[in-house]
Amino acid sequence: MDDPTYGVLALLALAALAAGFVDAVVGGGGLIQLPALLIGLPGASPVQVLATNKLAGICGTSVSSLTYYRRIRPDPRTFLPLMVFAFLGSALGAVAASHIPRSAFDPIVLVALVVVGAYVVLKPDLGEVTELRFAGRHHTAAAVGVGVVVGFYDGALGPGTGSFFVFSLVGLLGYSFLEASAKARIANWATNLAALVVFVPQGEVLWRTGLVMGACNLVGGYVGARTAVAKGAPFVRIFFIVVVSGFVVRIGGDVLGIW
Repeated sequence: MDDPTYGVLALLALAALAAGFVDAVVGGGGLIQLPALLIGLPGASPVQVLATNKLAGICGTSVSSLTYYRRIRPDPRTFLPLMVFAFLGSALGAVAASHIPRSAFDPIVLVALVVVGAYVVLKPDLGEVTELRFAGRHHTAAAVGVGVVVGFYDGALGPGTGSFFVFSLVGLLGYSFLEASAKARIANWATNLAALVVFVPQGEVLWRTGLVMGACNLVGGYVGARTAVAKGAPFVRIFFIVVVSGFVVRIGGDVLGIW
């Protein structure tokens, strides 16, 4: 397909900047970036849109992962198995992406987001401090399960992945919101990389658009990670609720045919 006009590219760049910030704090930047790509690149195939979104996304997750790692020092006993199996799950999801209609995902994602948001709102002390629910092999097994399931979803579609990582690490494993965000960024970097390993050889990435958006996503990711670290878990929790609520409205409108 032809490259977008400079005006469209500028709007996509702004969307990527916002997506990078949101993604770095609580995840889910794809729910800003992916619809922008779908609107801005009407001539692109769904797989091209997904692939270009992954290129832009990995730029932001690279810098936010590094920022979190340097300032939070997440436990490698959790983030390493989470990252490895998220990579494998995402690669499988990317292979399946061209065979799964987007319409099959929206209702499932909507229900999941409503449940996640309600659970966090109804448990105000959730994620304030780290209180791990498992130890040893059970902890590793839980991290592996989260990595595979959320990773597969990210490779196949992607929007909201970071939020699902954060919630799983808080609700299932018992991390604080800030520590969960740090690990989620590292896992999300791995899922983006895995999807690109599949998409790049297929020639699906729109490089000019993806690199421009990636530069903006990187800036947003850096600012978002620094903001989250500075303000701590309470800020991340509130931001999480606001973002998930916005996603529920956005996807709910799609499902109900409002938009």
